[in-house]
Amino acid sequence: MTTQPVKGFRDFSGEDARKMAEIKKIIVETFEAYGFEPVETPVIEQEEFVKGSGPGDEAVSDIFKLQDKGKRNLALRYEFTFQLKRIAKNKKLPYKRYQIGEVFRDEPVAQNRLRQFTQADADVVGSNIRNEAEILALTNEILRRLGINPAILINSRKLMNEILEDLNIRKNKEQILREIDKYDKLGEKEVISNLRKLDANKVIQVLKQGEEYFSKFSGYKDIISLIEYCKLYGVQVLFSPTVVRGLSYYNGNVFEVKEKGIKETIAAGGSYMIEKIQCTGISFGLERLMNIARIKEKKEKYLIVSLNQDRKAIELSKKLRSKNKTASIFYGKPSKSLDYSNSYGFGKVIFVGEKEVKSGKFKVKDMKTGKENILKGS
Repeated sequence: MTTQPVKGFRDFSGEDARKMAEIKKIIVETFEAYGFEPVETPVIEQEEFVKGSGPGDEAVSDIFKLQDKGKRNLALRYEFTFQLKRIAKNKKLPYKRYQIGEVFRDEPVAQNRLRQFTQADADVVGSNIRNEAEILALTNEILRRLGINPAILINSRKLMNEILEDLNIRKNKEQILREIDKYDKLGEKEVISNLRKLDANKVIQVLKQGEEYFSKFSGYKDIISLIEYCKLYGVQVLFSPTVVRGLSYYNGNVFEVKEKGIKETIAAGGSYMIEKIQCTGISFGLERLMNIARIKEKKEKYLIVSLNQDRKAIELSKKLRSKNKTASIFYGKPSKSLDYSNSYGFGKVIFVGEKEVKSGKFKVKDMKTGKENILKGS
């Protein structure tokens, strides 16, 4: 029997788990600062509900399917948005919610793409362009706090549909938009080749035209309005006509966020309809944030080594925790304590022996510098 995780799944422990926890903490703090409330939803849903109105979407085709003992067709959630159909019922609008949790996709494993990954979503049900700007403002704030320099790219599904109409393209619209959305991944040459098979190879050249061409469409006016509202938050966004987003439910402005100089998307979203109500939202992939976030652990971590002085060691640990420090007690052999400290990232080590208890003075060893300071125990 193997104990290794299934391909596409992984364990998080130690430094990785602490970093993930800190990223979640920063995201939650920011979501709540903007007035979003938390929700929790089931991992397993009815298969029909999971598929929703976009069964042809690539992400939907990759859902994990399963059956229970009652032979009911079930599936693991692949995202959170479809569950809003249930969560948002009878809520006063605008309804602002966030959720952080695991989602699942039965797809080939890539370097930075697992089959189970953690998403953090914020959505507004009953939204307008002002809410879109707020979503992009909180996105910018989260990424800045994580030490990431974001490039926020925007486009409009409405604009893209208007352009296809203008080009007299009425067939295979969704497939054409999906191909355009692959522009960054595949490159211009391959995308044009794919579009040629759909009789739409001229689209890319049209998208390279300037503002004079786009300005005749109402979808472009929405983009300009969003850019102006983002300026009120001090957030810079860039119009990118090849950003489409692969899910067919988007009907308005769409967003894609990258770190400057890196191709991979780290957050994405846009506007869509739920039960005839306009909504907007953003989704962060936490595993990808893990790879590029530059955050330092702020809380000091102390390892207290008890040399048969458990009472005092416990007393000292309580005192440190009351000052918002991390404190753990080591009861093993003193000779192994420093190695233990290094293994689990304790920055400071305190030895508590009979001599220290009598004097009320404890040496604190800094594991990075090797320097020692005195901590008074009373």
